[in-house]
Amino acid sequence: MGLVVWNQDEAGPYQAIPQPGQSWQPQGEPARQPHEYERGGTAKLLTLLHPATGEVRVQGVTSSANAVLHPWLREQLAAIVARLPAGDAVTVPETNRAQWERWQEGLQEKFTLLEELPRLRMLLIWDNLAGHKSAELVCWLMRHGIMPLYTPLSGSWLNMAESIQRILVRRALAGQHPRHAGEIIAWLEATARGWNQTPTPFIWGGKRRARREKAREKEAQRRYDFLARHRVGGSGARTAFSSRASATTLQRGREWLNGYPHAK
Repeated sequence: MGLVVWNQDEAGPYQAIPQPGQSWQPQGEPARQPHEYERGGTAKLLTLLHPATGEVRVQGVTSSANAVLHPWLREQLAAIVARLPAGDAVTVPETNRAQWERWQEGLQEKFTLLEELPRLRMLLIWDNLAGHKSAELVCWLMRHGIMPLYTPLSGSWLNMAESIQRILVRRALAGQHPRHAGEIIAWLEATARGWNQTPTPFIWGGKRRARREKAREKEAQRRYDFLARHRVGGSGARTAFSSRASATTLQRGREWLNGYPHAK
């Protein structure tokens, strides 16, 4: 439908303490951690993921309050929308509104759409936090052609930003001992920059996809079995083997027929 899809989430908090993970310790000599517990602060990770390309935009923070999250979201989303190709202007407002309303079908909670809507350009998938539903932020999204879609309760697995966060955190912190929140933030952001050099696209999985794949494989096998049979002219009939005899078979047939005068 010409729409781009982004996923947003906040990860953390991550404590500045020895993090579990693998290490290059000799066999029989496990890694040892200091017994002292020092509060080194915590850090969080603001994340925007573009599944189609794998591009990720992150910001390490010590707090993900609305006063911190909303300005960062506006800045990042405005930059993303500015990169999108300019589409046609809205000529039929009713058709344009119907496209927005289509994405609200089946929702238990629907926010009120603006009277004048721009062309829909982006779908933003994120959690259903109260801050994500503030009227000021939702109106800003709509004015920029962005439709927010909220994952239901216990439905965070529908947000693929959860996966990229797990990858980045594991690569940045596993087996490390950050001393303060600044180190955590620096390591996470550096890991994200490394990821964006060769990003991996994300595709949707889950039980529904498995059922669709199974149905497609079954249909493909049926089509293969159908096309693998040889076509017989005059109808849609197929044969398991070619009705055309090979040159060797024809030659042997001629030799056999030549041995019987009545067959000539």
